[in-house]
This record gives sequence, structure tokens and C-alpha cells, in this order.
Amino acid sequence: MNSIVRLNPSTLPNAGEMGYSQISIVEPGRMAYISGQVAWRPDGQVVPNNLAEQMSIVSLNAKAALDAVGAAPHDVVIARVYVVNLTPERLEELMPPFLATFSGAQPCITGVGVAALAAPDLQVEMELVVRLPD
Repeated sequence: MNSIVRLNPSTLPNAGEMGYSQISIVEPGRMAYISGQVAWRPDGQVVPNNLAEQMSIVSLNAKAALDAVGAAPHDVVIARVYVVNLTPERLEELMPPFLATFSGAQPCITGVGVAALAAPDLQVEMELVVRLPD
């Protein structure tokens, strides 16, 4: 049995065409809440200035967090992405590396435009809610 059912009802915009789901129904089970991941690397490398490059690092960090809890991209219920100075153009730049995080799983997503993040060089942060596998 699939622990997460994804829905895109015809009464809502078809989010599936954009790579995510409007609704996720989760069977009872253990949950993990993964803190916002940013473009900081374990080896302390400099944060790139490019939004897409930062999102690629955020994606790697998110996948490492999923691995740490024994989960995979298809176990993500919802991803919240915080983007400094969010515009349609920046969203378009962000989406390919963001969607690559989930390997086609299409969790629910929420994008939030913010004025700043934890450090002045950070442009994107992503937190995850995950239904852990049985």
C-alpha cells in the first residue's frame, strides 16, 4: 500500500503539469520534519551567487537529510521553499533543480517570497515534511 496518495482534482489548477500535487493524503505512520536546508556544504565551500546553483546544493542537502532518516524523495509530503526576492523569473530559474530533488514524486509545495534568510549570501531555503517508510 502506498503511504502517500497524491491528488490533482479537476476543480483545482492542474499542478501535476507543473511537477507537484495540490493534495497529499498520508496514511498514519511516523513523520519527520526536516529543517530548512540552504546552500551551505559540510566542507564549508563558498556559497555560489547563482540561484539555480544554490538550489542544486539545497537539493543535495535535502537528499542527505532524507537518507539520514531512511526516506526517499517519494516519501516527502510537502516541501516549503523560501526564496529571497521571489519573482516569476526567479521561480522559473529555481524550478528545474527544485523539481529534480523529488525524482518525479510530485509532493505538495509552497513557495514563499522573503526579504532575507539566515545569512546575506543565501537566496533559497527548503524545509520538508516526510512520511517515514514502514
